[in-house]
Amino acid sequence: MAKIKVAVIGCGSIANAAHLPNYAKNAHVELKYCCDSIPERADSAAKAFGGKAVYDYHEILGDPALDAVSVCTHNDMHAPISIDFLRAGKDVLCEKPAARTLPEALEMQKAAAETGKLLIIGVVNRFGAYNNLLKKMIARGDLGEVYHVFASFRAHRSIPGIGGDFTRKAVSGGGALIDWGVHYLDLILYCTGEPKPIAASGAAFCKLGRDIKAYTYLSMWADRTKEEGGVFDVDDSVTGLVRTTGPVVSFQGAWAQNIGESETFIDFLGTKGGARLQYFDKSLVCYTAQDGALARQKIELPPCDPYGAEIDSFVQSILTRTPNQACINNAVATSKIMDAIYRSSDEGREVTIA
Repeated sequence: MAKIKVAVIGCGSIANAAHLPNYAKNAHVELKYCCDSIPERADSAAKAFGGKAVYDYHEILGDPALDAVSVCTHNDMHAPISIDFLRAGKDVLCEKPAARTLPEALEMQKAAAETGKLLIIGVVNRFGAYNNLLKKMIARGDLGEVYHVFASFRAHRSIPGIGGDFTRKAVSGGGALIDWGVHYLDLILYCTGEPKPIAASGAAFCKLGRDIKAYTYLSMWADRTKEEGGVFDVDDSVTGLVRTTGPVVSFQGAWAQNIGESETFIDFLGTKGGARLQYFDKSLVCYTAQDGALARQKIELPPCDPYGAEIDSFVQSILTRTPNQACINNAVATSKIMDAIYRSSDEGREVTIA
């Protein structure tokens, strides 16, 4: 069987940590191109993982030998690059969030439907072992009716690349909610059977990062951009409540808060039991009442690499022509929730989700 020819568009941190090494490990894949508008990044990726370095993705759109691409750019380029490759006849794995805005995500969904090509979104937690076990437990009724889910994605001082692309709404579309919250909201919908979001109310705060020069931190990932001219106009913390056709979802999130604790978990509260997932598939603990006693069970599973599973699943989707659990049709629901939370914050009211 001929190998699937793949290009990676954007050779930054997520490409080098997840996409490139896992394509290199997959026996069904040949890495054909490493593309980045910064030539040094493309050159370095090609040297490390193979393929040809290119600096403008338009140069490879028309390559008939290219089967699929990973889009690993900043959020503002997710929609245009993904749509261009879909319309060029290529399958696409696009990093999360699907897009910077809901209208852009809907345009991506439309392009996938019109072209018949695969569009998978990089919500990697859908491929974690503990997460998938919990999904089965909920579907089986082990927790009873799951009526409320609470998520915490809070850190002390973790604004990424303050002043740069991560903190410019024109590029990123938002801050803590669209960067971290997208994973938590998507995982909640996945584990609870993809309930339809109905309405949302929330508040997004742009407080601690506004004075870029005065922002104090111990460490920072992504490029550090504290010089003159930096921009911070996104949410560094957020809270919200979402009504769905399934459970009510509430959450608190923060890139930065004046509480020196990091709390990254999701609590699933059911009538027969509850479960706490530690974020990024680290652990699962279940709580029940049995025979007049309270029971706590810590689940133990073999190690799992969600990124490796994500890439392998994308490759299998290409081979079988079957969308996986991270297809654009599922991801759009999370985009609708985030859009409603931001609108609710701006307008000071609950927003209905169509």
